[in-house]
Amino acid sequence: MKKNISFIPMDSALEIWMLEKLIKEPPKSDCAEDLLSGIRDMISGEVSSLLLGASEETELPAGILSDGILIGELEIHPKSRKVLLKGSEISLTPKEFDILYFLSQNRGEVFTKEQIYRAVWEEDYLLDDSNIMAFIRKLRKKIEPDPDAPKYILTIWGIGYKFNDQL
Repeated sequence: MKKNISFIPMDSALEIWMLEKLIKEPPKSDCAEDLLSGIRDMISGEVSSLLLGASEETELPAGILSDGILIGELEIHPKSRKVLLKGSEISLTPKEFDILYFLSQNRGEVFTKEQIYRAVWEEDYLLDDSNIMAFIRKLRKKIEPDPDAPKYILTIWGIGYKFNDQL
């Protein structure tokens, strides 16, 4: 992964749209006023970016842990870069973790090998189909109960891979 957090650039048009939307239709949230204040600070130039995060009281959707993702018996914790399977920690290389986290964040979406490469590698790297295939194979050996019949990372023949959205 390029970053441990998502960075989404905002131009002035988006800042103004969000400001107007929050003023006209404020959501029923204790955090709305803080967001409104932050956007005003961006527009005025006091700050150049905002860091958004879930509040402690936020009830998270099913499958989302306060510090990660839960899919079946697999837990992915991006802040600590830990992966647990049935409660036991799985040792992954940094790129294996990045690929797993990227696919799990986009469950059900099919990615070509090149799309996975571009999402995970920061620097130029020799893009070779066999490189991504090797990473996926090693990852499956570590997280899949049966690597020959994977249930987490699925192959979409002729296209690429996706993380199973049926778990």
